[in-house]
Amino acid sequence: MNLFTDWSIYDHYGYAVLAVAGTFLAVAGVHRSLNQPASGAWLRSLAGVAPPFINVISVLFGLTLAFLANDTWSAHDRAVNAVFKEADALRSLAVLSGALPEPLRGQVQAATVGYAQASASEWELLAQRRSSAQVTQKSDALLTLLASPVVAASTSATVQKLMLDQTMITRDQRDLRTGLGQTHVNPLKWLGMAFLGMMTLLSIAVVHVEHPRAALAAVLLFAMAAAPTAAIVLVQGNPFQQPTAVSSAPILAAVASLPR
Repeated sequence: MNLFTDWSIYDHYGYAVLAVAGTFLAVAGVHRSLNQPASGAWLRSLAGVAPPFINVISVLFGLTLAFLANDTWSAHDRAVNAVFKEADALRSLAVLSGALPEPLRGQVQAATVGYAQASASEWELLAQRRSSAQVTQKSDALLTLLASPVVAASTSATVQKLMLDQTMITRDQRDLRTGLGQTHVNPLKWLGMAFLGMMTLLSIAVVHVEHPRAALAAVLLFAMAAAPTAAIVLVQGNPFQQPTAVSSAPILAAVASLPR
């Protein structure tokens, strides 16, 4: 992979570092401006802004950050649900295949295990915002086998339909998790949040402009609250990457009782 590809995979980590560094650089810039003779005198001429004015911009900033956090954590929750639904569908296939006669039962169970193992091995690719062609092949093979006349002749139409339904669920949930694995940071959304954050920081400084030390304390407190929070949201940009990566364990556990 080239440098650009690597950045596109792990861009949210870079944005997290940028959010923290940029916030505290802005604090340093505000403090320096307040203490410079020329700029400090001009800034102090702005004294008189009422403290409640901070609430106008800070509420907009807080709401924007909350919406971005909700998008991120919602994607993580949807990925977790997709994995458990996929695992439950595989477990149902394992149970339903018990009604089939040998050697067909072994073939269906082997195809189910093969899909589960290929699916679990796809996790490393999902962390790189890619998917595995092998999982698609295993899924197609399982669907083809369950839809075959051999299965239709070996069990009731109801059982075959249930097995096909569960196979389609695995395909749907796999498509969902691979789609969620493609999640990228939206620079425009975060640029808007950064702008509102800067405006909030400046409004805090203007309210305390006559007291540079108080202004420094206020903007530092805001920075220590806002920057780490934004970074925490950013580093969870991909539900299949650390530090809160979704696990493939439920998929493997679903077929643990089946013969390999």
